Amino acid sequence: MNLLQMADTVVQAAQTVAQSDANGDGKLSLVELLTMGGWIMIPLLLLFLITIYVFVERYLAIQKAGRVDPNFMNIIRDHVYNGNVSAARSFAKNTANPVARIIDKGIQRIGKPIDAIEKSMENVGKLELYNLERNLSVLSLIAGIAPMFGFLGTIIGMFQLFYRLASTGEFTIQSMANGIYTKMITSAVGLIIGLLAYIAYSYLNTQVDKNANKMEAASAEFVDVLQEPTR
Repeated sequence: MNLLQMADTVVQAAQTVAQSDANGDGKLSLVELLTMGGWIMIPLLLLFLITIYVFVERYLAIQKAGRVDPNFMNIIRDHVYNGNVSAARSFAKNTANPVARIIDKGIQRIGKPIDAIEKSMENVGKLELYNLERNLSVLSLIAGIAPMFGFLGTIIGMFQLFYRLASTGEFTIQSMANGIYTKMITSAVGLIIGLLAYIAYSYLNTQVDKNANKMEAASAEFVDVLQEPTR
């Protein structure tokens, strides 16, 4: 069999993959299609579920952390200007977001040198950023390994194909179809999951950066409040 005949057989096998199904009715459901990928689809499914869970959990946490009352710093400024530090701290302590916790730490350090106050707030800010970035590395890891699992499926599919060819000595559409199923499905699913994980990771990182900017702006504004003369 020459190369042209082999190529023609491969094309026909791919068409068989696209058009055939378990029921023989010319339609292929998504479940049937994924099942044909073999056992490698199990870890890919787990990676997909982990991606969805981490994205939703982190998205909700980051969105909650980013909700800051526009008048928050104005209220803090008024309390500090009026010398009512306890009211300022009570207000910051009862506000549940990273900006409020950073400002609360700064209020606790009022009376100390400005450098010490800035350092204290910076340390709290680092901790808050660490909490916001928690588990984002999981998405980065999945973005890297999901395509590798797909490539592993490609190797397994080709191994199955050539094993059947070596065992039977027949180079037919039917003998190639199952190997091509595994190869194409696992490769496509692995790439899709990796792409989704990468997009989710990049998007959440952008949201974390926005929260970091809010924290830095609030810290700088608080330091300015402390350095302004009282009324």
